[in-house]
Amino acid sequence: MTATKAPIETPSKQPPVRRPGDRIFAGTAKGSGIFILLVLAGVAAFLIGEAIPALTAPSADIPGGEGLAGYVGPLILGTLLGAVLALLVATPLAVGIALYVTYYAPRRIAAVLGYVIDLLAAIPSVVYGFWGLAVLAPALVPFHVWTAEHLGWIPFFAGPASTSGRTMLTVGLVLAVMILPIISAIAREVFSQAPALHREAALALGATRWEMIKLAVLPYGKSGVIAGAMLGLGRALGETMAVAIILSGGAGATVNLISNSNPSTIASNIALRFPEATGLGVNTLIASGLVLFLITLAVNMLARWVVNRRADFSGAN
Repeated sequence: MTATKAPIETPSKQPPVRRPGDRIFAGTAKGSGIFILLVLAGVAAFLIGEAIPALTAPSADIPGGEGLAGYVGPLILGTLLGAVLALLVATPLAVGIALYVTYYAPRRIAAVLGYVIDLLAAIPSVVYGFWGLAVLAPALVPFHVWTAEHLGWIPFFAGPASTSGRTMLTVGLVLAVMILPIISAIAREVFSQAPALHREAALALGATRWEMIKLAVLPYGKSGVIAGAMLGLGRALGETMAVAIILSGGAGATVNLISNSNPSTIASNIALRFPEATGLGVNTLIASGLVLFLITLAVNMLARWVVNRRADFSGAN
């Protein structure tokens, strides 16, 4: 006779006990997320509702008489031109600063330098505007004259050169200084998290410090730098006071960076014209704000997508 084995009873899995603090924190976090979505939806609904009269109005009734597209088009060009120029200037500087602070500077100097760079983000935009108007703009006048004489065949420097320095080029440089702390902070954080085994392996194989950075650090932090650049671009797109103080906008669509004829930006145009606007003019300004809202939302969504691409990366520690 063969003995029958009794079936082995597997212990039933019980759901983990959630403490009251965990439940409160989870509910608070969920409620905060829903609240942010409701606020965003409310802002979008307000902008769309107030922009409908401008979207459906005849072209002749829109300020300028060229319709909503003719009114917003130059503003979009000016907004993108200043923001992209700032991004092109700030991103290489931010990456260089981040690499120096993370891998080259002594620890004490790195701490002080990182603190000073981060402190730039705390300066009010109106201060940047006055600095750009009183200091940077006059200093750039000789450069404007030189570029108009030697590089006038390029549409960006076609001239005539501004005698006051209140140009799109000045605005782009000021915006570059303003977004530099954002890109630099994210780049420093990403570069410092590069896998230590990858860096040590590169050095052990005889790579120099720069070769180690090129082979192990930059590939790891590439998406983080791109995400930081996109966040900085979103900051530059919405800047108002600094641009309004420096730029004497009002011209049509032009890419000339050194002339007094500059297209304004959406944010600065709203700030300057909203106090005196009435009727359909208010709806037109809100419609331009809706365009800026969509552009900024697209830029931030792109940055979030780039960040999420690295969410599942698991390098060596």
